[in-house]
This record gives sequence, structure tokens and C-alpha cells, in this order.
Amino acid sequence: MSAATLALVGNDRFARGAKNSPCVSGYALRPVLAPAVRCWYWSGVMSSIVPDVGDVMEARLRLKDWLVATPTLESAVLNERAGTRVLVKAECLQHGGSFKIRGALNRLLLLGHGERSAGVVAYSSGNHGHAVALAAQWLAVPATIVMPRDAPETKQSSVRRLGAEVVLFDRYSDDREQIAASVAHERGAALVPPFDHPDVIGGQGTLGLELAAAAQARNLDLSAALIPCGGGGLIAGCSLALKAVFPKCEIHAVEPEGYDDTARSFAAGSRQKLDSLPPTLCDGLMSAMPGAISFAINKGTLAGACDVRDDEVLDAIALAARHLKLVVEPSGAVALAAALRGGHARHSCIGVVVSGGNVDAAVLVRALSTRPDAGPAAPRTAASFAAER
Repeated sequence: MSAATLALVGNDRFARGAKNSPCVSGYALRPVLAPAVRCWYWSGVMSSIVPDVGDVMEARLRLKDWLVATPTLESAVLNERAGTRVLVKAECLQHGGSFKIRGALNRLLLLGHGERSAGVVAYSSGNHGHAVALAAQWLAVPATIVMPRDAPETKQSSVRRLGAEVVLFDRYSDDREQIAASVAHERGAALVPPFDHPDVIGGQGTLGLELAAAAQARNLDLSAALIPCGGGGLIAGCSLALKAVFPKCEIHAVEPEGYDDTARSFAAGSRQKLDSLPPTLCDGLMSAMPGAISFAINKGTLAGACDVRDDEVLDAIALAARHLKLVVEPSGAVALAAALRGGHARHSCIGVVVSGGNVDAAVLVRALSTRPDAGPAAPRTAASFAAER
């Protein structure tokens, strides 16, 4: 067994006890996937258990005193363009500016005292690395973030300011996962993957529980949801949560144009790897292949996948700023871009996840200066006022 493999499995929990049926006030839960479905990956050596809705419910209780229950917003302009009522989950207002803190903190909170003392290692040039560094600072856990050498200095500095060590690599010649695994093994540290880990997926799923609760509070049947998808961890956790509350909800993955690995994997019935990685504004969703655990969940819970162009993403960023008063990054705006295409009238209500707000100022200026406003909303009525409460 290689050093990299040992680093991945050394601090992980190989098995979990039998799970009781989750029962939390305010939720009517139904099983989505059978528990203890074993998934083998990483050269067939590392094993892990695919999480279920029970893991998401447990994560909710674990994280509730740490994180922001981000607001669910509405806009008459958005509803008009989408063709139905839209609930926007504004996760760009979360600690660290994205949903990533949910999975990172859940993973760290589940480490034992000895594991925390040994520290954690993550690989990321963006939101995941920042989230792991932030969670580690909160818990006084040593953290090392493996980042590409050409990552913006602002991103490197933000991670260092949180107390984490930065290890640089060449993105064109080095394997970041191998480097992170080797560092973890050398130091006896726990690896915190960006998406393909049951604790990370469980944490991300708490966003879906909050979206479901927001729909229930409005007495709405959430009949569809659009969720950004890179490696698939966010949508995997959210699909477990949403399907437990709204079993008929049609959940769609939204990917950047050129990064339709999830759509291709659905069509093939197995995980497919992209042959090339074209330029895209959505740098946080540049996944070449779905995660093994996330795909095991998503192939049973999702209704499909679609992709959006960069110009549509800029439209979404501009609308979010003008009408939702949200600052949204390109990767966080893909689901909103899909909603703005319209054609959702067959659904009584759809949920849209805006997953992050760490946008470069130049991109925000570009969106606002080059994308025209959608125009005024439909004439104001009592119903439209109620929709924006």
C-alpha cells in the first residue's frame, strides 16, 4: 500500500454503526438510499460508506451553533423570467462566502482528539481551502492547504491569515491529490477532500434541509431544484435532504459548459472523465470526473443535468446584484443562470442554490457593465408583494 493510500485511509472511519431512523421535529422523512452501501475507490483500496439522510440530519444538529442559516430570497423579476416561483438559497452569505464550510467543519468536528492534534490537509485553490483553514482556526487544529503556485496571492494570503500552512505545487505537472495525501501521511494528518467524503457530503446536505424548511414555512411544494455541480458533493448531500422532505422533487445538476462530466456519466451509467479542461469563468466547478461517493448517490436521486454558458452566468451575476442584492461568484451563479432560461412553468415552485460569493471585482464589474437589466418587474399586485416578503 502506497504512502498516498495510507494517508487517505489512516485517519478515516471504515465502518459506522447501525443508524436509527432520523426523526426531527418539522420534517417528514422517507428513506432515499439504503444505508451501508459500500463504495470502493482510490485504486480500489480506500473504502467508505455512502452517507444517507440520517448523516445529514446528524450534521445539522452538529453544525447548527456554528454556521449561518442563510436566507432564502425571492424576486418578482426572477419569478417572471423563470416562469414560476423561485426560492433562492443565498449561501454566498455563509461564513467564508460559500457552502464549503458546512462540509469542512462537519469533517473536522467528527475527528477524534488525537486526529485533530495531528492536523488536517486539504487541496484547493479556492473556497474549499479557505473553508478548511477557517474550520481549523475555530477548532485550533493545525491545517495545511495544498495550493497551485499560480493561485492569486490574495487567496494564498487569506489562507495564511487564518493560520494555515500553504504548500505550493505546479498545476500543470504535479498531482495535487498525491501531494496532499503524501503530506497527510508524513504528518499523520487527516485528509479533508473537497467533495468525495461521507462527512463532507453530510455537511453539505444541511443546506438542502434549510431550503426544504424554507419552502415548508411558505406552505410550498418544492417540485424542482437547480444546484451547482462540480465533483457532486453539494448536490449529493442536498438531494438526500430534499428527497427526504419532498420525494417528488426533480433535482437537476447544473454544470459549466465544457464540464458536463456528470451529464455524460448519467448517459453512460458510470463515471466518465473529461478529455480536456477548457477555459471557463466557473473555476470552482472545473471537475474532470464526478466523485465516486457523490455519483453513487446522484445516479439514484437526480432527475438530470444541464450546462450553462459563461454569458448566461454573467447574466445571473448581474441579476443577483441588481434584484437580490447579492454578490455572487461565477461558480455560485450557474443554477441561477439555468433558472433564468425560463420554461419552468410546469413546476409550482423551484429551489435555486447560489453556492458562493467570492467573485473577483473585475468579473462583477464586467457582469454589471455588459449585461443589460431584465427591465421592470410585472405590475405590482398583492400576490407579488406577498412573494417578496
